[in-house]
Amino acid sequence: MISRNEAVDRLRAAAWVKKADFQRIFTILDGKGGRTRAVGGIVRDTIIGKPDIGADLDLASELLPEEVMKRVREAGMSCYPTGIEHGTVTVRNGTATAEITTLRRDIKTDGRHAQVLFGTDWRADAKRRDFTINALYASMNGELYDPLDGLKDLVAKHVRFIGDPDQRIKEDRLRVLRFFRFSASHANEVYDPAGLAACKRAAGSLDVLSRERVGAEMLKIMALQQAAATMAMMSEIGALELGRKTIKELSDYERLTPSPLALARLAILFEAMEQKKLQEKWRLSNALVKEASEIGQAAKLILAEDFNQLAYRFFRLGFAALPVAGAIAGWDEERLHAVMEVLHNLKAPPFPISGRDLLDAGFKPGPELGDALRLVEGEWVNSGFKLERQELLGRLESLWRDKLQ
Repeated sequence: MISRNEAVDRLRAAAWVKKADFQRIFTILDGKGGRTRAVGGIVRDTIIGKPDIGADLDLASELLPEEVMKRVREAGMSCYPTGIEHGTVTVRNGTATAEITTLRRDIKTDGRHAQVLFGTDWRADAKRRDFTINALYASMNGELYDPLDGLKDLVAKHVRFIGDPDQRIKEDRLRVLRFFRFSASHANEVYDPAGLAACKRAAGSLDVLSRERVGAEMLKIMALQQAAATMAMMSEIGALELGRKTIKELSDYERLTPSPLALARLAILFEAMEQKKLQEKWRLSNALVKEASEIGQAAKLILAEDFNQLAYRFFRLGFAALPVAGAIAGWDEERLHAVMEVLHNLKAPPFPISGRDLLDAGFKPGPELGDALRLVEGEWVNSGFKLERQELLGRLESLWRDKLQ
């Protein structure tokens, strides 16, 4: 059990507290007078000794955003009004980046956006946040300010809504997904009963959220070390649509890898859901979808034991796809390790034929050239990369003739 004194000791010793570039930001914003404090994730995760603390800092301040911008610009720092209507300004000083938000309270919400009123009341600012573990503040020298007893919940691994869970969710429906994310990351996938019940009541109203926000939150969930039980619970209460087979595959995936990846989990979802629909539903980028899709394709080649194609087409994705393949097929660890040995020995040499070779052989530029190149490439891969350049060129005429018949 971490005591308050131990929490303060960890905060005071933290690298971000000692960093001169951050200290200068604190100083010009009256950090010594307690008018600006660190808040949220960096405070929370420093206390529990989480290793992957982000490099950026979230600050809460009594100063109005216009005053923040005036001071940092006078100090020669870069300043960007990234969310000025909600009181948020981003500041860069040397190697330090800080997002500074003026203390506020919500005066009107619609489940997606809020109208806010700026103020200087730290407790009121804390009460408008989502969970007690996210309402922890620290001064520039590491002194803890904990107005809502969040330290107790943090140590107990208890993700608890501040005040009435239904009201917190009504203010921003995304908090349903955030409840599950933090329960997975900070509570070992154990759910506060009152919070879970409120999320279940709100599960049918998440369509008011922007698809970008939903997709970003789901990717954060799927990037966690543990997520299968959480996604299963989300499905159970109606916040996510997953079949039993997919839930089992997600669970098996976690069993088979020590380092789960969001895109590998996405590849498993693509096995059960139409890729384009899920991309649209979560507004996923084409690059993310392409990578997840290729992991899925690589997994299928592993299951088909087509290791030559795997080595040539998706060599860099082989080990990411391996536990996906194992999860889909229901492998045990012995089978996984046996295939892993095969992957360790895979090597794909460069394809020895170029488009210029085919032009010299009489093929015309355009679709015909591309078709011929793919044809001879397939022959080379199927040979286990053994056919050399002259052999491939020698076979090209008969291969092309067979294709045209």
